[in-house]
Amino acid sequence: MRSFLFKIAHRQISQSFFKKKNDFGKCNTVSIGNISPERHVPNYINVPDYYHKAMGPGSTLGLPEIKTELQIKKMRESCRLAADILKSCQEIIKVGVTTDEIDRFVHEKIILAKAYPSPLRYAGFPKSICTSVNNVACHGIPDDRPLQDGDIINVDITVFYNGFHGDCSKTFLVGDVDERGLYLVQKTEECLLDCISLCKPNVEFNKIGNYVHHFCKKFGLNTIPAFIGHGIGSYFHGPPEILHFKNKMPGKMTAGMTFTIEPILTLGGPEIEIQEDGWTAISVDGARSAQFEHTILITETKNKMPGKMTAGMTFTIEPILTLGGPEIEIQEDGWTAVSVDGARSAQFEHTLSQKLVMKF
Repeated sequence: MRSFLFKIAHRQISQSFFKKKNDFGKCNTVSIGNISPERHVPNYINVPDYYHKAMGPGSTLGLPEIKTELQIKKMRESCRLAADILKSCQEIIKVGVTTDEIDRFVHEKIILAKAYPSPLRYAGFPKSICTSVNNVACHGIPDDRPLQDGDIINVDITVFYNGFHGDCSKTFLVGDVDERGLYLVQKTEECLLDCISLCKPNVEFNKIGNYVHHFCKKFGLNTIPAFIGHGIGSYFHGPPEILHFKNKMPGKMTAGMTFTIEPILTLGGPEIEIQEDGWTAISVDGARSAQFEHTILITETKNKMPGKMTAGMTFTIEPILTLGGPEIEIQEDGWTAVSVDGARSAQFEHTLSQKLVMKF
């Protein structure tokens, strides 16, 4: 996540529900706690340059790198590792657990895999992951505050493995989250997946931000524009810049590019305030935000997401086929999708339990 300044279970929620203004729902306002000492990294771990010498954040300006087949192979490995560890966080995220304990849990898993936790010492960041709870928009530093019932928490994990970084994040639910919180998390994940579906060769990068703008307008949310997606590879942050707001930024996607998409959506306004630690970004109005992130690879025919399907996962497959064209139109109720040409469509859906593996 770079600063631009420097299907949860779906619920039927009415149109009037997401049109409510200044309805932030019921949540706990987070304040900064105590931070534990830096965690140990064994000498046998391959570390990035910034571990040994103080360096500023990488530049996201310039031409995006086109990865070779070998570089793509290594990117896949680092992204899979990050995604697997992120998935495992569900084991520990519960009421009463501190974000520092989550940091330790992730740090130990990364070291066990003979990888390095990329955030540690990056531009001076003191911990191995970012944990952003409720009104913390991003870059939250793990501390001794216990998670409370009804919290939502974004865990942002990046690993440096075999010389390449893999980056992903997810917003988790803690205990019984209120309807507004569920709605926010559901819609933020939906927004990310929609953005990913836009990606292919020759598509302009600004299509992503423009889509996020229209998505937020439609569903009564705001995007936080201060933080952007970025290119990634042997470097943590590089070109291109992926803006999550309406823009005319030049540049097109090309096969071989790898970059992150990571919108932060909020129930309140877009303004954030950086705390005295120099990292923690808190919403000015106290509203909650949610974020999901994936690292994307552009190929000649389609985009690909990191990670893999593993045993124990459950998900739906629900194709909709039509006798006519693919265009649909959302009706005034905000939900009903009608074919533009009047053609019929049919759909079947099943929930599956995953037993096979799909590679990145």
